[in-house]
Amino acid sequence: MIHISVMREAWADPAVPLPDYATAGAAGADIRANLPAEQRETGFTLAPMQRAIVPTGLRVAVPEGYEMQIRPRSGLAYRHGITLPNTPGTIDSDYRGPLGVLLVNLGDAPYVVAHGERIAQAVIAPVTRAAFTLATELDKTERGAGGFGSTGRG
Repeated sequence: MIHISVMREAWADPAVPLPDYATAGAAGADIRANLPAEQRETGFTLAPMQRAIVPTGLRVAVPEGYEMQIRPRSGLAYRHGITLPNTPGTIDSDYRGPLGVLLVNLGDAPYVVAHGERIAQAVIAPVTRAAFTLATELDKTERGAGGFGSTGRG
């Protein structure tokens, strides 16, 4: 098990739970909105096609050799069209700033993000670094240079 150190922002509501796993088999830990005091009662409204960074009130320390991937919640995406435009977002091991979640409303109605609501999930994944070297030619494969859609329908 990997340990992630978590720190709350000074303004954050300590009643909002830290990231946690909903079930024993869950790959992603739920991340919750931690809204500023003036929005906690009313929530934050995300208009159709609007993007906004929703605060979590957290900062994290991901161990070297790992990343924290921020992914959408399938229920929000299916029911309301709420997703992440840069999915998965990456929190690098050397980042110590505020953890915000970039949401977009692809639905046709405004969506109110409630204080404490689960808005995304975090998956901790190992990172493999590569060395990039210039080559004069690449090895041959069955697919070759076939790009988008070249392997068939579906």
